[in-house]
Amino acid sequence: MEENKPSCCQVSRADFMSLDDKEKGPIKNGKNDSVDNMVLVDGGEFLMGTDDDEGFKTDGEGPVQKVTVSPFYIDIHAVTNQQFKAFVDDTGYKTEAEQYGWSFVFYQFIAKDFPGKMQQVPQTPWWFATEGAYWFQPEGLGSTIEDRMDHPVIHVSWNDAVAYCKWAGKRLPTEKEWEYAARGGLEQKKFPWGDELTPDGEHYCNIWQGEFPRHNTKDDGHAGTAPAKSFPPNGYGLYNISGNVWEWCADTFQIDRNGKIDQDLLNGNISKVMRGGSYLCHKSYCNRYRVAARSSNTVDSSSGNIGFRCVKNVSTS
Repeated sequence: MEENKPSCCQVSRADFMSLDDKEKGPIKNGKNDSVDNMVLVDGGEFLMGTDDDEGFKTDGEGPVQKVTVSPFYIDIHAVTNQQFKAFVDDTGYKTEAEQYGWSFVFYQFIAKDFPGKMQQVPQTPWWFATEGAYWFQPEGLGSTIEDRMDHPVIHVSWNDAVAYCKWAGKRLPTEKEWEYAARGGLEQKKFPWGDELTPDGEHYCNIWQGEFPRHNTKDDGHAGTAPAKSFPPNGYGLYNISGNVWEWCADTFQIDRNGKIDQDLLNGNISKVMRGGSYLCHKSYCNRYRVAARSSNTVDSSSGNIGFRCVKNVSTS
């Protein structure tokens, strides 16, 4: 792929500070050591990344490298609204979107009679900074998740995800762990299930169909998020590891995976890795729902298509 288009799914607070930004509050933690709804992934070697022409070299998708990971537990699906609500109810935690007073919402999901403030993002005009948008009000003032408790939580920053992980006695996956798990035991396949996007005409992920960003045919059955446990799982039993929502990883994003420090890091503009793509990804634009695809965002950024899943170390006692 010759042209490296920016991710249609990504928007950052670093490039857009408005709507009366507010100071951040403290992170509150609790504890829960359950491994329910997790699977044990045996460690091993795998070929990470891609040298395929369809990949984005400037994203650091290649070169392909042999990588070793240790065994770990991983959530079978992204953290849901119901799970995140339990964390909030237990701790009183306020997400960064709540503290700022706004988050980014895709334009088609904003009510025509929206009562609050909103502002279009010039670089990615399909995104609007929307007053009152946070995990419980995903489309801003007047919206609710009451009928989406089994959907992945969204509008969570990297910092929010880390706070949840600490409460749950877990952590965010490293990028190596995420890709190893996402591949589901397959080697160098484009998607978690193989090389065909829709084998035998069946949809295996929630992404954009049609003409982005104007018309979504919703052939996969969804315009926005799908329930976290949708579509056939991969070989390790993981749901929606591609599409639906971007998933935060623990790593600081560097394009050169061989250790070269990027100028953005030297300038203090540190971002964290996101993997998996989202319901807004489309081949004509960013094409980042492939297993090897990568993106990033600043630690305080949130939007209507960013979520996360957790991992947990295997006890050696």
